[in-house]
Amino acid sequence: MLYASLKAVHLLGVVVWIGGMFFMLACLRPAAAEVLEPPARVRLMHAALRRFFSAVTVATLVALLSGAAMVGLVWRERASAGLAFNMPLDWYAMISLFFVMAAVFAHVRLALFRRVERALADQAWPVAAAALRGIRWEVTLNLVIGVFVIVLVRLGSVP
Repeated sequence: MLYASLKAVHLLGVVVWIGGMFFMLACLRPAAAEVLEPPARVRLMHAALRRFFSAVTVATLVALLSGAAMVGLVWRERASAGLAFNMPLDWYAMISLFFVMAAVFAHVRLALFRRVERALADQAWPVAAAALRGIRWEVTLNLVIGVFVIVLVRLGSVP
């Protein structure tokens, strides 16, 4: 029951992160580009990204902690039964790619988003647009990695 609860929480964190990236890239950004002038578009994207990045920070921590707890539970269960714990290869891939995604997110949040904030304060719309393009590229990369992880883990869990 505990493992199932942790897995549900883990998946909810993943849904927030992956789903939010899809929404930002496929829905919000194109709609903003269609109907808003650059200054208003930068302000909207800044406000939306600020909120989204707060949610992703929580989702990342939830995924990390729940994932570590699930691995720990399985390890403890095997050890208490006197069995060796051999973590599946897809788990290794998931954990490795999680850290890649977290590093990309950290760069987006701590470097690129700060450029947007400075450009917004200075009303330097071309600079803000360039930083937003960088964010879009890195979020696209993370979305691709995230979808790959979901497919990999799903395929890896098939007997």
